[in-house]
Amino acid sequence: MSLVAEKLKVIQLGRSEYARTAASMRAFTLARNQATPDELWLAEHDPVYTLGQGAADATVPNGIPVVRSDRGGEITYHGPGQVMFYALIVLARRGIKVKRFVWLLEQAAIDLLDAHSVRGERRAGAPGVYVGGAKIAALGVRVARGRSYHGLALNVDMDLSPFLAIDPCGYPGLAVTDLKSIGIRISSEQAAQTLGATFLALLENA
Repeated sequence: MSLVAEKLKVIQLGRSEYARTAASMRAFTLARNQATPDELWLAEHDPVYTLGQGAADATVPNGIPVVRSDRGGEITYHGPGQVMFYALIVLARRGIKVKRFVWLLEQAAIDLLDAHSVRGERRAGAPGVYVGGAKIAALGVRVARGRSYHGLALNVDMDLSPFLAIDPCGYPGLAVTDLKSIGIRISSEQAAQTLGATFLALLENA
């Protein structure tokens, strides 16, 4: 991609398998040194449920695979039409605390919504971004030795029915929505580009 900032690369992975991508993120994070540029990975996954560190083991009777993840949080769903925004950042090098980092990820999605005259909101104790009480962006990060990986999942234009088989992010009955359902008709590629540019601007001014 052409979207590049000082000491940061943005990489478009396209459609990728979740477990392989998560393993690559972890390997990159553990192997990097202080001179390694930060990276943003933008991806879209085949249908999969992922279990964060706070989630109990689960099986879902609809044939969609369930994969254990080392990110924070509970169970969620990833699938086509959802932008995966992975931020592989050395937080200490940028002087960013974890709480502020989470805020920046959420703010990138909130700013995208605001650009389309839609109000995105945070919810105390429940990371992510909500529109009218429905979750539109889920967040789960991992910080190892001051280095972050995993990130944000923004629902763009997807089949939302797999969320009905779980308690999204551990909340029974939590409504889930996407950009198309609230009247924002942009492609996943456009959403990914906007998230990337918005997050880079926020990061440089953090």
